[in-house]
Order: sequence, then structure tokens, then C-alpha cells
Amino acid sequence: MSSDDIAIRPAVVLLHAFPLDSRMWDAVRAPLEAHFTVITPDQRGLGARPLGSAPVPSLDVVAADVIAELESLGLERVVLGGISMGGYVAMSVLRQAPELVEKLVLVDTKAVADTDQQRVGRLAMAERVEAEGTAWVADAVLDGLLGASTHASRPTAVNAARALIDAQSAEGIAWAQRAMAARPDSTDTLRGVGVPTLVVVGEQDKLAPPSAAEEMFDLLPDAELTVLHGCGHLPPIERPAEFAEVLIDWLSPA
Repeated sequence: MSSDDIAIRPAVVLLHAFPLDSRMWDAVRAPLEAHFTVITPDQRGLGARPLGSAPVPSLDVVAADVIAELESLGLERVVLGGISMGGYVAMSVLRQAPELVEKLVLVDTKAVADTDQQRVGRLAMAERVEAEGTAWVADAVLDGLLGASTHASRPTAVNAARALIDAQSAEGIAWAQRAMAARPDSTDTLRGVGVPTLVVVGEQDKLAPPSAAEEMFDLLPDAELTVLHGCGHLPPIERPAEFAEVLIDWLSPA
């Protein structure tokens, strides 16, 4: 990525879902890069980024990593997008450095914190992957991550998601689950967002369903809501052409 690209082209930062990494954006990268500088960092412990000597698990740590990377690139304002866990990280960025965010994209995520039952489930997965490794994780999560239409008719998308899950480390998965379990409610954060926001949700998403997207939309002062049909929790993998088109159209000058 050249400094000229960053100076001339709008910068779009896309934060990935759990338990995946930045390669989940590969199917939309080319169409987006025809219009924007696209930045897709890995969360620490996932993809190519080592966990390192991470402190107590917190998505605030991940958000601080994102902020540091943008500052190192000399970026003062960006379009910030996050899907699922990436959306939680984006909300933390908004709390820590709202001045960096020119526009916001929230994809298949939610503002509320976990319920007690959800926290128990996350912590149980963290303990199990540390004890048993990750071979079982894809089978445990793919049903919820992908929509019924994808499971029925898009084997390439299913295989791509499985491969990304299988590539993650046990320590990264465990740390991320504990970080998500500890995240705060972001309802007030979204109420205070002062930039245009696009909310995208898969019609068949069971983890952050359209009702959760509508709740975020109602909180946001300046927002647009798009529902992608025949799609679950991971539109960039399940319906990449449609997702890219929605994002490009929303970001293009009228």
C-alpha cells in the first residue's frame, strides 16, 4: 500500500468476525479496491497476528491495536466497518478515538452485551479449545455462522468459512471468546454516533438477527439499514457480490 493510495483514495477499514481472520474479506477485496484503499487487519491471536503478551482479554485492546495501525499509516479519518466481533471492536474504537471515524459500517453485529448464558457459553468454548485443540470448532459454529441458503446451495462458501476457522489457533480463539464475554453494552455509544452509518444484516442470521440490526438502526441518529436476502452471519463470504455492491453504492458520492 503506497502513501499516494492512502492520500488519494478513501480508506475503508474492515474488521473481521470470529473465529476467522482478515481473509474473510478476500471475495470482496477486488471490487472494493477498485474504489477505495482497503485495510483489513487481523485481530491479535487470529490470522497472521500473534497474540503476544496480551493483557487481560478485552476488545478494547484490539481497538487500541486498530487505532495504532491507523496512526502508523498517517490516517486521520477512515470509513470504519466491522462484522460481528469486528463490529464490537468498531464500537470500542468509537469510544476511544471517535475523531478517526468519518463513516461507520456495522455488519451482522449488535449493540448489547452478552447475556449470562452467552457468557457461560463463550467461557466454556475458551476452556475446551485450550484443553482439546480446535478440530471441533468449525462443526460447532458453522451452523450459526452461515445461512440456510448457503448451507444448502453454496458449498464453496461453506468450505471457505471452514478453512478459515480451522486455521485459527486455540490461544487466539480462547482469548477472543473471553474478550467478547467481557465487552460492555454499546447502546449509549451508538446513540452518540455523529457520523453516517450503514447497518447490514443477513436475512437468515441467527446470531445477530435482523431484529438486532433494527435495534441498532433505531439508536443511530443518521443510519441506513440493508437486509441481504438468502444470507446468514457472514455476507462477505456468503453473498460477496451483493455485499460489495451495497457498500460501494452507499459510499459513492450521490
